[in-house]
Amino acid sequence: MVYRLRVLSHLVLVASLAVLNVSTTPVFAETAVAVEKNPPGDIPDTQVFVAYNNSGFSMKVPEGWSRTDQPTGARFTDKYNIIIATVGDAGTAPTISSAAATEVASLKASGRAVKIADVKQVKLDGGEAIRIDYSANSEPNAVTGKQIRLEAIRFLLFKAGKLVTLDMAAPFGADNVDQWNLMSNSVRIP
Repeated sequence: MVYRLRVLSHLVLVASLAVLNVSTTPVFAETAVAVEKNPPGDIPDTQVFVAYNNSGFSMKVPEGWSRTDQPTGARFTDKYNIIIATVGDAGTAPTISSAAATEVASLKASGRAVKIADVKQVKLDGGEAIRIDYSANSEPNAVTGKQIRLEAIRFLLFKAGKLVTLDMAAPFGADNVDQWNLMSNSVRIP
């Protein structure tokens, strides 16, 4: 009898919450994982870079990395290092405020404990760009479920109605500054 009353009271509570349009499913935000002490993922200074050409842009990418073609670009990976370059149509060039409103919201919506460090305009060899510096958790390892903290940059480059989005991520603390500069400065929109 007590069990039936508990079940009945639980059903009444769930029904009441449904009427009030309140979710009974708890919402958990992913928390940032700790930064690795000796992060894997430095791109060697001796890394060779090769040309990647897409119908909407070109750039240099590390030779030998795994490549997954996407309809608008490609994803290059090597362990926890990730480079995603895509192109799309855009009516106007992004600004700091438009990037803060749309791109930052999109990054935060990923649910991977994204923390934005900076949004600014920069000059690259291929032209003006918006740069978003952030950190996020990696996708869980398919076998172990382990995640690591990633340091990432998103560049938005615009020319002649085309917007190239370049994302680069590596384990937090990896020393990839020179290699990331080489890749971001190599982006060209015809």
